Amino acid sequence: MSDANPPSGGSDIKVPILIGAVVALLGANIYLFTQLNGLRTDLTDFRKTTLGEIATLKESSTVSTQTARRSLTSLKDELDAARRSASIAVGQAKVESQKHAEELAKRLQLEQARLEKAAAETKTELSEAVSNVEKAATTKISEVSTEVGNVKTEVASAKSELDKTIQDLRRVRGDLDGTSSLVATNGKELMALKSLGERNYFEFNITKGKEPRRVGDVAVLLKKTDPKRNRFTIELVADDKRIEKKDKNLNEPVQFYVSKARQPYEIVVNEVKKDQIVGYLATPKVQTTRN
Repeated sequence: MSDANPPSGGSDIKVPILIGAVVALLGANIYLFTQLNGLRTDLTDFRKTTLGEIATLKESSTVSTQTARRSLTSLKDELDAARRSASIAVGQAKVESQKHAEELAKRLQLEQARLEKAAAETKTELSEAVSNVEKAATTKISEVSTEVGNVKTEVASAKSELDKTIQDLRRVRGDLDGTSSLVATNGKELMALKSLGERNYFEFNITKGKEPRRVGDVAVLLKKTDPKRNRFTIELVADDKRIEKKDKNLNEPVQFYVSKARQPYEIVVNEVKKDQIVGYLATPKVQTTRN
């Protein structure tokens, strides 16, 4: 912002003040003109009256010339005095008008100085506000950059750990057709299996009961557990059929087929407790009808 051009608000204030000063001067001049015109009229009337009286005195009286001269001299003195008074009045009116104009000019100068000071203060405040915003933005960007860097580091670390977990997964032969599968033995390894995106996974925690428990699109009924030997017996309900899987081991893929999938479903039990099993169901991503 440049200080060379004053704010528009200052120009709007100057114009009314200048107009007021011009109107005041015009009023004073009109007043003086009226007074002088009246004075001229009075002098004209007075002169006419005096001349008439002189003429009358010459015609109707024998007043001595000396007395007449004294009277005339006296009248001239009065006329001069009247003229001096008129001149003094005009001078005084002029002085007052000049004084009023100077006062208006001084007020205008003070108002302009006030406006310029306010503009300078506003400019300073605006500059400080912009500087503060820039500093805050720079700080925030730096903080965000640091956070992004930390997140990238954490993501890289998590990916590295996930890759290691995937490498540590072991293949276990299932109970159908000798097919082997990657098996997760805990929650961390299960997350690694899910990240591969090859199958759908449904975790379960089933207790022994009379009714099957829904897991994914099948149902599982826990019939018996042997915590000491880590063995269990379950009954699977799929396609309106019941399939018993007896004396299965911990972390062993329990496989079975359903009509809508070419690949087998797998149930893996990671924990065997008294009348309770904990594990997951793995199903193929693509469901296609078997021939």
